[in-house]
Amino acid sequence: MLLNAKELGHPLLAPNKRVTNDFCIQQEQFFIVTGANMAGKSTFLRTISLSIMMANCGLPVCASHFSYSPIQLITSMRTSDSLSEETSYFYSELKRLKMIVDQIGSARYFVVLDEILKGTNSKDKATGSKKFIEKLNKTTATGIIATHDVSLCTLAASYEAIENYYFDAEIIADELHFDYIMKRGVCKNMNASFLMKKMEII
Repeated sequence: MLLNAKELGHPLLAPNKRVTNDFCIQQEQFFIVTGANMAGKSTFLRTISLSIMMANCGLPVCASHFSYSPIQLITSMRTSDSLSEETSYFYSELKRLKMIVDQIGSARYFVVLDEILKGTNSKDKATGSKKFIEKLNKTTATGIIATHDVSLCTLAASYEAIENYYFDAEIIADELHFDYIMKRGVCKNMNASFLMKKMEII
């Protein structure tokens, strides 16, 4: 077992608002996490990243139980373009992914990725993301990848080390409701169109 946490939460969220999750992952596993907008994917990725970083430093972790094998952390969660360096958003992201590929070949890493290849078209994004995850799966890395692209979830049928999880959203009485609990499986409820209608954008 690489990491086993019970009631893991983000330490910077107020205790009365914090929603905790159990999280257990084996060495060289990859979790693909889908979910609607605002359902909790990115916050959970930050929670995992922060807990590993704090544990590596010998600091307490926001969980009722936390056991893990010390591992280096590497992430791609925020990339930006640069006018001064003449670097587009997409090229900046590619450079980050290249750095990750180069790094994980030299040591054990826990990889955290949030919606990779956002800067390109849907077809390129799906194809590139799938091939990148397949490449990661051939290394000794472990990790968690959040995405809106549910087509990536088909990888779990081909690779034993890949599992699908999701954060759900429900529309009840014309209002969005989130429980922020990670569940096994693939997200079926998306909310972009609902939110645009709600805000009278469309």
